[in-house]
Amino acid sequence: MNSVERQIRRVDSFQQRHTVPGFVFGVIKKYGDDNAGSLTSTIAHSLFGTVFPLLLLLVTVLGLIVGRHSVLHHDVVHSALKQFPIVGTDLRKNITSIDNRSVIAIGIGVTGMLWGSLTLAENGIFAMMQVWNLPGTQRPNYPKRLVRALAFLGVLGTGLLVSTGLTTLVTLVHATPPVAVVSEIGSAVVNSAEYLVAFRVLTPGGVGWRRLVPGAVFAGVVWTCLLAAGELIVGHYLRDESAIYGLFAIVLGLFAWLYFAAELTVYSAEVNVVLARRLWPRAIVQPPLTEADQRSMAAQAHQNRRRPEQHVQVTFDGEPQLESRVLDELASRVLDDEGHEPEAGAG
Repeated sequence: MNSVERQIRRVDSFQQRHTVPGFVFGVIKKYGDDNAGSLTSTIAHSLFGTVFPLLLLLVTVLGLIVGRHSVLHHDVVHSALKQFPIVGTDLRKNITSIDNRSVIAIGIGVTGMLWGSLTLAENGIFAMMQVWNLPGTQRPNYPKRLVRALAFLGVLGTGLLVSTGLTTLVTLVHATPPVAVVSEIGSAVVNSAEYLVAFRVLTPGGVGWRRLVPGAVFAGVVWTCLLAAGELIVGHYLRDESAIYGLFAIVLGLFAWLYFAAELTVYSAEVNVVLARRLWPRAIVQPPLTEADQRSMAAQAHQNRRRPEQHVQVTFDGEPQLESRVLDELASRVLDDEGHEPEAGAG
């Protein structure tokens, strides 16, 4: 054993003995096991294709209801674009309402939003199935995925309206430190609730609500902090509008922000899985494998089952080692809060 490996094993031993670092590494390890970087990239690209049509329709509908030049129209649009700090000002300059006299233009906007949102939902459903290592026999078929995708479209629109409404309400109230604190807490609660509902729609039906709460709360709090940090940066360091240069910078800035959002979502889902299956501590240097390592690897093997008559048995050499039967039972099931196994193909 060389000196580098000796130091790494010391760090490994430390994180395995302590809950917080062990859990954090368990989440990071699970993220890598699931090749979740590819899932994040796919979701980010889908988000990028959804944002512009959604904002376009929001601006158009507001223009039809309250008028394009009203104060309320300006406040609502400004509040919606606060979800995209740093590039929000430039987005406002480049997104104008569709001509309400053009049925074709409105139809194109609606079609773009539907296409982008349904693609995003499909990618999100696939990501959740991968994160939970759902075997092919338990994965929902296309009609069930389509129903979930349509439900996610409603969640996406409702979430945007609720977040925008809350931000608009705060801007109409005199800004004082107590109001700011209460508004941030309220935003964290709303964002956590939105994540929880989104996870419920996208996650396989065999996973109970209770198992989705930790990741939703984590995502909601972190997202609120990211928005506050972005607003702070804009307010104190990027007041000069020339700080952002042109459409190229807008595209890069927006995509980077959406990638952060997608990565946060996938990591939050991994938090739920690691907690639900107690997939920590994991070993940095192998062998030996920990019990959590064996459970995670067994779940990955069972994930490749495609038919009910197909059976997978996982064994490991060396110690510590769980019995093969126990590994199979732990890895092949997606249990709800009552401990019941869903039927094959459950949505």
